[in-house]
Amino acid sequence: MKPFVFARASDPAQAIKAAAAASTAQQGAEIRFVAGGTTLIDLMKLDVEQPRQVIDINHLPLDRIENLPDGSLKVGALVRNSDLAHHPRVVRDYAVLSQALLAGASAQLRNMATTGGNLLQRTRCMYFRDVHMPCNKREPGSGCSAIDGFNRTLAILGTSEHCIANNPSDMNVALTALEAIIVIRGTGGERKVPIGEFFVLPGDTPQRETVMQPGDLITHVTLPPPRAGVKSHYLKLRDRASYEFALASAAVALGIDGGAIRHARVALGGVGARPWRSPEAERALQGQPANAATFAAAADAALRDAKPQSQNAFKIELAKRCLVHALTTVVTA
Repeated sequence: MKPFVFARASDPAQAIKAAAAASTAQQGAEIRFVAGGTTLIDLMKLDVEQPRQVIDINHLPLDRIENLPDGSLKVGALVRNSDLAHHPRVVRDYAVLSQALLAGASAQLRNMATTGGNLLQRTRCMYFRDVHMPCNKREPGSGCSAIDGFNRTLAILGTSEHCIANNPSDMNVALTALEAIIVIRGTGGERKVPIGEFFVLPGDTPQRETVMQPGDLITHVTLPPPRAGVKSHYLKLRDRASYEFALASAAVALGIDGGAIRHARVALGGVGARPWRSPEAERALQGQPANAATFAAAADAALRDAKPQSQNAFKIELAKRCLVHALTTVVTA
C-alpha cells in the first residue's frame, strides 16, 4: 500500500470541497472517499488503487432511509447493506432489492458495505486485481489479459475488444430492474442520474466505469413508488452456495392482469459489463401470456447479442435458465 493523506469530512459540502481542492492542488491526482471500505481498502492493499488522499465520509448525515411524499423511497449513500436488506419497506415493496443484498457477500461485509460504495464496486476480474498483468481498465493501453486468458467468470454482454470484465454487484442489478435514480453532488451542484445512464460500457475507455467526475459524491438513491400488483424476484446462480459472485443472476419485476403481462422489467447480473437491463426481454414479455413459452422467448431475446469468450459460452444457457426460473418464481409465488 502506498502512503496517502487521510482526512475526515463532517458534511457533504466539506467533503466535495476537500476532494476538489486536493484534485486541483495535486494536478488531478486520485482522491477517494471511504465509507465501509470493503472494496477500496482491498484494492489499495493490492496497489490497484493508489489514491494520494482518502477522505472518510462516515460522519456525513447520509445514513437514513426515508419515505418521500410521492411514495418513493430515499436511501442514503451511507446506509449499510444489512440495514437496507432488512428494512420493512424494502422487504415489502422492493423485495428484489432485499433478496439481492442478502445474496451478496457475507453478513460481516453487509454490516460494513454501503449503498454508495456498492454502486461503485469494481470488477473482480483477476487480471484487474493483479498489477503484474496487463489490464486496460487499470492501465489504459496495456492490453486485456482476460481475452486470451482465464475468462470463465467474465462478461458476455456489452464487452469490447479492450475489456471483457463484468460488474460484480448484486444490488446494482436489482436497482436496475427497479429503475432507481442516483443523486450525485459535485462542484457544479446536484444532478439526478437514472441508473441506466450511471454505468458506462467499456468501449475504447474501459478505465471509465461510471459518469462520476472527480470530487463527485453520491448522496442518496431514490426508488420510484411501487406499482400496484407488481411482484419482483432476484435469483443468483454461482459456483457455491455462499459468499460467491454470480455466474449469472436475474432481477425481474412483473405485473400480470387477466393472465397477460402488463408490466415487465428485466436486469441480468454476472454476464454484463454493467448491470444489464434487457429491453429486448421486456418487449418479448409485454402483453404476452405469463407462461413457459413466453419466458423462454424473453430469455432468448435477452441473450441474442451475447459474445462469449473461450471459456464462458456456458453462461448463455445459464443466464437463460436463470431468467426463466426467476420469471416463473414471480408468477407462482
